[in-house]
Amino acid sequence: MISVEKWESIRRSYYVEGKSIRELMRETGHSYRTIQRALKGNEAGKYQKKGERKAPVLGPYKGEIEAMLAANETMPRKQRYTSSRIYALVREKGFTGAESTVRHYVSEMRKEKRRPAVYLPLSFEPGQDGQVDFGEAEIMLAGKRVTVQLFVMRLSYSRRLFVMAFPSQQQEAFFLGHVEAFHYFGGVPQRLSYDNLTVAVQKILEGRARREQERFLRFRGHYLFASHFCTPGAAHEKGSVEHGVGYVRRQYLVPLPVVNSFAELNADLRKRCLADDARQVKGQPATIGAMWQTEQPHLRPLPAADYDCCRILEATLTPYSQVIVETNRYSVPVEQACARLVVKLYPFQVEIYRLDQPTVLAIHERCYDREQDIFDPLHYLPLLQQRPGAFDYAKPLRQWRSQWPPVYETLLAYLRQQWPDGRGVREFVTILQLHQHHPADLVEQAITEALAHHCAHADGVHLCLNQLLSPAPAPMTLDLQSRPQLLGVGEQPIDLAQYDSLVGGAACL
Repeated sequence: MISVEKWESIRRSYYVEGKSIRELMRETGHSYRTIQRALKGNEAGKYQKKGERKAPVLGPYKGEIEAMLAANETMPRKQRYTSSRIYALVREKGFTGAESTVRHYVSEMRKEKRRPAVYLPLSFEPGQDGQVDFGEAEIMLAGKRVTVQLFVMRLSYSRRLFVMAFPSQQQEAFFLGHVEAFHYFGGVPQRLSYDNLTVAVQKILEGRARREQERFLRFRGHYLFASHFCTPGAAHEKGSVEHGVGYVRRQYLVPLPVVNSFAELNADLRKRCLADDARQVKGQPATIGAMWQTEQPHLRPLPAADYDCCRILEATLTPYSQVIVETNRYSVPVEQACARLVVKLYPFQVEIYRLDQPTVLAIHERCYDREQDIFDPLHYLPLLQQRPGAFDYAKPLRQWRSQWPPVYETLLAYLRQQWPDGRGVREFVTILQLHQHHPADLVEQAITEALAHHCAHADGVHLCLNQLLSPAPAPMTLDLQSRPQLLGVGEQPIDLAQYDSLVGGAACL
């Protein structure tokens, strides 16, 4: 082989300067074949493979190796032939070469079978199709770094995006994400495409057939959309929403959002989705918002009532007036000690009902930790009326007491001083029960005014609260311009001497 400089010099001397091959051989010292190869235009320095190289050691085993690699296509992913296993098997059959020889051949065979993925460009009619997925992201929630689940739905025609964050990917979150998205889009797409999410698919059957979850079928029947499931491992079949999850993470959640609640996070995500309407997707004729205006009339109308996005469980009360849900314990009013209860699990709250009546007994924020006690202290006040000695040790009250305003402690100390035999605690519990029907800030204000007016007891606080709720109207001002003789009434000095006749003597009898 010759260098590029020599190759270029030989070609220039022959074709430009007119030198003969004999002269070039004499000047350069190269052979006739080398000069001829340079003049034919073969690239300098490039090795020209003449033919398939023989492999006398590996050759007899290539067919067996290729058969093993072909068998991998139908074998379980974790039980396929590896290069080291193939080497061990051919060695047992007499192969005497090195393991690196087998590894190199297996690698070359795999490269030949790999082909770059080729996708079809897709086109959708307005309102025809939407795509759904869940994705993870990290945020700062109440001072802690946590992982949240992003429900993403995108309309395929307009590319309008909806995203909502949840603590989990459970079915109730999956359903609520749909409902909120339908309201955001102003209707329901004719068809929705999914991965094979377990919240929707019970079992993957042959081909594209799926045995769907019963509750998902009920949800789908409520909104009357068709479902389409991607081939396992082929999420590119709904690539638009896959890209949507990544777009949300990069554009909406960088840097990490710092929020105090999911409500705050979702309000911010909603604003960002609305702002995204002004964007024009590459290759589309108009902005997302403008194309959605065209698409929205083609969506299915929303039903009269939303689907109740919850899981329903029957529950049994513990001796501490709590129901256990997913290892966590939620309080119930002590008056329901013998009742049979039903729990509705929503993504962000837990509602508890009696089995025999639809009235809600308790509503709690849903807890996603484990083995936690979630109390409403008002549930235990009737029991504390009967057992005032347990006031300082009752766990629900201790939690509340660590957070309530200082004026509550002032009132409690005063009532205990007035009635140290337990009546003071009962009086205080009666005042706390005002929270069941009135806002906390008004109760606090009523307690403050009762202490100021020296009527710090249950009736006094109740009176102050009623005055705050229904303040006395200000007296009307009378216009006496037309009756000037009455202008001085009420302002003239009073002569108290007229009462002297009532002091002493017979007038006192």
